[in-house]
Amino acid sequence: MANGNSKVLTAEQEMKLRQPIEEHVGEIQAKINSLREDGTDQVVSLQNKIDGIRRDKSRTKSERESAIAKLQKELETAKAVEAKNKDEISKLIARAEAYLKEHFDKDYYESVKASCEAEKAEAKAAYQKRLAELEKEHKETVAKLSDHQEVKDENYVYKNRQFDAKVGLEQNLQQIKDRRHAAYTYKYHLIDMLRMSKFTFLETTAQKWENYKYTFNRRAFLLQNGLYIAIILIFVALCVITPMVKGAPLLTYNNVLNILQQASPRMFLALGVAGLILLAGTDLSVGRMVGMGMTTATIIMHQGVNTGGVFGHIFDFTGMSIVGRMILALVMCILLCTFFTTLAGFFTAKFKMHPFISTMANMLMIFGLVTYATKGVSFGAIEPSIPAIIIPKVNGFPTIILWAVAAIVIVWFIWNKTTFGKNLYAVGGNPEAAAVSGISVFAVTVGAFVLAGILYGFGSWLECARMVGSGSAAYGQGWETDAIAACVVGGVSFTGGIGKISGVVVGVLIFTALTYSLTILGIDTNLQFVFSGIIILVAVTLDCLKYVQKK
Repeated sequence: MANGNSKVLTAEQEMKLRQPIEEHVGEIQAKINSLREDGTDQVVSLQNKIDGIRRDKSRTKSERESAIAKLQKELETAKAVEAKNKDEISKLIARAEAYLKEHFDKDYYESVKASCEAEKAEAKAAYQKRLAELEKEHKETVAKLSDHQEVKDENYVYKNRQFDAKVGLEQNLQQIKDRRHAAYTYKYHLIDMLRMSKFTFLETTAQKWENYKYTFNRRAFLLQNGLYIAIILIFVALCVITPMVKGAPLLTYNNVLNILQQASPRMFLALGVAGLILLAGTDLSVGRMVGMGMTTATIIMHQGVNTGGVFGHIFDFTGMSIVGRMILALVMCILLCTFFTTLAGFFTAKFKMHPFISTMANMLMIFGLVTYATKGVSFGAIEPSIPAIIIPKVNGFPTIILWAVAAIVIVWFIWNKTTFGKNLYAVGGNPEAAAVSGISVFAVTVGAFVLAGILYGFGSWLECARMVGSGSAAYGQGWETDAIAACVVGGVSFTGGIGKISGVVVGVLIFTALTYSLTILGIDTNLQFVFSGIIILVAVTLDCLKYVQKK
């Protein structure tokens, strides 16, 4: 931009500043290239040829071995040249880097950076001047008009001109940003050529930070992280308020362990429902699955003969070993939960029924059956030795957390490293396109529900061990909202095909920590539902805004 401001460099002036650096480093680079020609370059070329021959199935084994042996001799010669020139190349690279360190910022980049700042100030000043001109023209035009429709039309034109001016400013600012970024990255382009793309850790970090600043968009950042920021601020406020109200800090070692311990069974539920949300679905039966699993596990692992019956029959598993009852309880929890999730998955996949309907039917059936079978009674405590076997505390550390970590690792592997996981994302993103590409939408959908059932079964079994029994049909009521909310807060989109396991983990921890904090402060449970509802509403709103922006 040529103008009267000496601080703003023209493109020609900028190139003139860069020319001595290009020439000096270019001379050194030419020497390095000539030394690499018969050494490093030849080594890379020959290795590629050898790899190509090894993959070439059109040749016989003997032909491949003969061709590779010939190239190996040439490779040894090239490596010898490479080793001979290594020290000289290292010295030349050090010379070039020393020159760049001394001259690049001082003689080139700082001047470009100052020029960009001055140019940015000029662009903003020009924008403000343009706005003032538009306002003056608008007022003069409106003063001459008397018809209401004409005034309305003029206001519309005025707003459009303001918008055009704003777009022009944004374009200018982006060009300035591009110019500064290009100047900054030119240094790393030269280093890339010198070292053949080998950067130090600090150089890699500096480039990543620069790229982050260059691509940073405030609106996109707030859409992506606004809810997290708000919840963190709320949690910080609770950490400040709790000592004032209760006389004890919130973030103690024991409290953190309690939060993680409470979050562990819920992690299984959230990981299960996350797979269904990834398919643009949901699961309203999670809470009733927990109640069914808790009841089943409590009956099997009950301390002594059961006090309650199932369809009038009193079960007595005391004749079995403790370990046998634990394993049977786990298997039955998984089988029952998987049976009902598979049922919902079948109707969803086969008849294109929305998961909202199929899982709501599951929720009603499970609650009705369990309540009718058990008369709605609580089955009391399980054998006191069982929790110490399933989830023992090691030096005060609750090992139930390790169960949750294992589940996270396994589900992450399934989502990211298996064909089923990739198909899950494909079907969730666009089921029609997935079907055309040969993916069985039916199998993927039912598979997601089966996986959810297994996780629900494990989660309810662990919850039974954590609570030392107390299984009843009513247990777990409302847990589906916590699981769904944790997924949505964690970035698993209801639009389908978008979500990460790390987001689910963060969502579960956020909700558990918030609930725990409110409970410590003595906030009524009903008001806690209000907080959860607001968080879900905001999370889904932000998710919808991201989807609209993407479209």
